[in-house]
Amino acid sequence: MTAATRVRVRPRPPRVTAGVRTAGTQAFLWVLTVAFLAPVVWAVVSAFKPATAIVSDPLGLDIGTLTWDNFKLMFADVPIGQGFVNTAIVLAAKGSITLFCAPLAGYAFAKYRFPGRNLLFGTVLITLMLPVIVLIIPLLLEMKELGWVNTYQALILPGAVDAFAIFWMRQVIAEIPDELLDAARIDGCGEFGIFTRIVLPVIKPAMAGLAVLTVMNIYNDFVWPVVVASSERMATLQVVLSTLAQNITGNRIGADYATVTGELLAAVSVAMIPLLIIFVFLQKHFINGILAGSMKG
Repeated sequence: MTAATRVRVRPRPPRVTAGVRTAGTQAFLWVLTVAFLAPVVWAVVSAFKPATAIVSDPLGLDIGTLTWDNFKLMFADVPIGQGFVNTAIVLAAKGSITLFCAPLAGYAFAKYRFPGRNLLFGTVLITLMLPVIVLIIPLLLEMKELGWVNTYQALILPGAVDAFAIFWMRQVIAEIPDELLDAARIDGCGEFGIFTRIVLPVIKPAMAGLAVLTVMNIYNDFVWPVVVASSERMATLQVVLSTLAQNITGNRIGADYATVTGELLAAVSVAMIPLLIIFVFLQKHFINGILAGSMKG
C-alpha cells in the first residue's frame, strides 16, 4: 500500500460502558430523592420532638425525648378534624363528577363528528391557559348571586368538569381503533353500551392516573376554598392549616413561637398521611395511567 492510498485511522475515544451510565443515573436519582425527601422527613421527625428542642436544636435528635405532646395539643387547639371532613366531602363529590363527565366528554370529542367540534374543543383548551386568579372574582360574584357562598356547592361545582381531564381522556380514547367500535355497532350494541363495555375497560389505566391527579389537586387546593368558604364550619384542610397559627394563639393565651412551630409540624404530618397512602397503593396505576396513550399501536 502506497503512502497516497494509506488512510490514517484515528483512535476511537473510550466508550462509557452501560454499567457506568446506569450507576451515574442511579446516583443522580438518589441525590434528587434525598433532596426532595429531606424536608419531609425533618418535618415528621421534628413533630415528635419537644417544642423547645425544635427551636433550640432543629437538626438534633434525642430519641429519648420523643413525645406525642405536639399532636395532643394540636388536636385540642385546631379544628383539623372538621377540615378533614369537609375535604373528604368535597373530594368524594367533585372527584366523582370529574371521573364521570371527563371520559364521556373525551369520548364525544374523540369519536363523534358534529358541527363545531373543533371549535368547542379549542375553547376547552383555551381555558387551560387562563390563570386561576383571573377566574376567582367572576366565580365569586356568581356564587354570591346564587347564594352559595360558604356552602358545599361552591366548593364542589366550580371546576368539577376539568378541562385538562377532558383533554387527557380525549387523547387516550382517540387511540382506540374505530373498527372496534363499528364492530360493536354492527352487533347491535348501543352507544352508551359501547362506552361502558368497550371504551371504559380500555382506558382504565388512564382513568386510574386521572383519579390520582384529581385527588391530589382537590386535596391540595387552597386558593378557591379560602375565597369562597371563609367560615370555620366550611373550611377545608388546607384552609385550616393556613390559619393554624392564629387558631393556636387564639385558643391558648401565652402560646410562644416554639409551641406554634411544634403544633404546626404535627398538623402538617397528619395532613400528609392520606396522600402518602394514595401514593403507596396507587403508584403502579398512576404510572400506567401516565403512560397510557403515549405510544400508538
